[in-house]
This record gives sequence, structure tokens and C-alpha cells, in this order.
Amino acid sequence: MADQSKYLLDANVLIEAHKRYYGFDLCPGFWTAIVRHHHAHRVFSIDRVKDEIAKGKDKLTKWAKSRAPETLFKKTDSEAIIAQFGKMIEWVQNDPQFLPAAKKEFARIADGWLIACAKAEGLIVVTEESYEPMRMNKVKIPNACRQFAVQYVNTFEMLRELRVRFVERPVTA
Repeated sequence: MADQSKYLLDANVLIEAHKRYYGFDLCPGFWTAIVRHHHAHRVFSIDRVKDEIAKGKDKLTKWAKSRAPETLFKKTDSEAIIAQFGKMIEWVQNDPQFLPAAKKEFARIADGWLIACAKAEGLIVVTEESYEPMRMNKVKIPNACRQFAVQYVNTFEMLRELRVRFVERPVTA
């Protein structure tokens, strides 16, 4: 990966971090790193991910509303993003692999918009989903990324590429 790769976070990156391995009380450095790398123009998400997070009504919701910079969440209303989203919807609707419920869900949630934004702006999608080429009941982000030649990584790959380190200070006697 290039040293100046730019990343676009899926909702599950933030949700999993908050609920599991990078809770605000356990690893505040994760959240600081997200903001720091956002200010360096390297890490973003989208408005529709923020909308999904807002449904949680928890510490992550509060963070997204009051602590995260507003600019972390890119707007998805540009012509280029809308055009890419349209291509993705057309692909999903015309692909007989996906069940009708999967097609409907893909059109409703943030995933397609996330990939469309990444495609339009040359960003790398960060997701905890894995590639499942035979999946019928859900359009997985990595599957759509591969279909549209959009790079994707998981959270740990992004953190390594950004050279983020969580270091505990030594205890002094």
C-alpha cells in the first residue's frame, strides 16, 4: 500500500471497536488515532454510516455526534457518488445470485454508498466483513468491492498501514 492511502470506515469497524476490543474505557488511543488520522486527511467515513451509528443510542452514538469531527463523515450527495451507487444497485438487482431480501437490504443500508464513495474518490474501504463469493442472502462489502475494483482491508490492516501503536506507559514505583 502507498504511504498516503486514504481509508473509508464501514459502520462495523466503529461498532465492533466500541463493543469489543477498543472500547472507550479500554483503548482510548484507538479513537484518538481515528481523529488524528482524519485530521491528516487519511481516515473518513460517510454520513450514512453516522446515521446507522445514531440508531444505537450508546457511547458510540455520543462520540459520533459530539467528539468526532463533523468532517469525518463525508457527504454522499455528489453526482460522482450517486452515479457509482446507481451502477452498484443495477449490478445487485440484475445478479440472480442474490435473494430479493438481500437486494432490498443493499439498497436501504449504507454499504453501497460506502463503496460508491470509495470508488468515486479513490479510497480504501475498511470493513470487518469477509469475502464470500457464494453468499446469497446478503451482498457483502468485499464482494461488491471486488466487483467494482475497490480496495478493501480490515481494521487491523489499516492500523498497521497507518503505523498506529497502542502503548501502555510503564508503571512507576
